[in-house]
Parts: sequence; C-alpha cells; structure tokens
Amino acid sequence: MIDIMLLLIIVVCAIAALFMKDLLGATIILGVYSFIMATIFTRLNAVDVAFTEASVGAGITSVLMIAALSRTKRYEYHYTKEQKRKPSALFAKIMSLILVIVTGAVLVYGTIDMPEFGDPEAPTNQHVSPRYIEETHHDTGINNIVTAVLASYRGYDTLGETTVIFTAGICVILLLRRREK
Repeated sequence: MIDIMLLLIIVVCAIAALFMKDLLGATIILGVYSFIMATIFTRLNAVDVAFTEASVGAGITSVLMIAALSRTKRYEYHYTKEQKRKPSALFAKIMSLILVIVTGAVLVYGTIDMPEFGDPEAPTNQHVSPRYIEETHHDTGINNIVTAVLASYRGYDTLGETTVIFTAGICVILLLRRREK
C-alpha cells in the first residue's frame, strides 16, 4: 500500500511540475519528487542510490536551479497567439513529440528481455552476486560488501561520478556569478 501511495505522489509531483507557470514552485516540487524517489530507492534496498538521489537530485540540483532562477525571471514566458501560430513553432512541437515517442519506444524495447524483478535465476544472481559475496573480503579486506564494491571494485567509477558532479557545479556557479561593476 505504501508503494502505491509513493507512486501516486511522484506522478502527482511530475504532473504538477509540468503545468506550473511559477518556475520556483516547479523547482520545489521537483525537489520533493527527488526526496520521494530517494524513499522509493530505500524501500528497494538501494540505500547508496537513495543517498545519491537525495543529495544530488534534491540537494545540489535544487540549489543550482534556484541559483539559475536568481539570474532569470521567476515566471514562464508566455508566447503571443501570433508566435504560437508560426510554422516553425508547430514544427518544433511536432519534432519534440516525435523525439519523445522514439526515445520512449527505445527504452521500452530495451526492457523487453529483462528478467523479472527479484528473479533468482537472473544472470546477475547467478554470476555476479555470488562472487562479490564470497570473495569481497578476501580481495579487499573490507567487511562491508557495499562499501567494498563502491570504494574498491568501482572506485574509479565513483571518483569519476564525483568529478563530473563537482565540475558541473563549478561551471554553473561560474556562469551564474554576479559580476561587480
């Protein structure tokens, strides 16, 4: 029952963010969306992903969006009727719709042959998980399997993700900084 309620909340948040004209309100709603997603990841026993979603999705992203809004207008720009009727605007809308449909179709196609969630016969449960469970302590000397995977086996990947997030944050700060005259 809780999972259904969480799903309904994220759907409502996503729809509300789409139709908001107040960009600050939409940013706050998307922050709530990220916190609810972190809760869902926690319920799925993916605590490391939940921490990342909470810190990056709700924390850093919200701060950067608010910083961007401090340099722009708070409310969405409204096009005039003449601007909306231009052939280029209609073409852009149609191309955007086609791109979204194609992307959705590719994503659905990519999930067709995936094993069922929690399937003990899935390839991951047959080859990867047993190796980590049995050999992690011997390979790394770390008792906690999750810590060993993130810090040792995937250390360069974690460092790369941290570097990308840090670099993106610095770039946004440099772009948004106020220049003193």
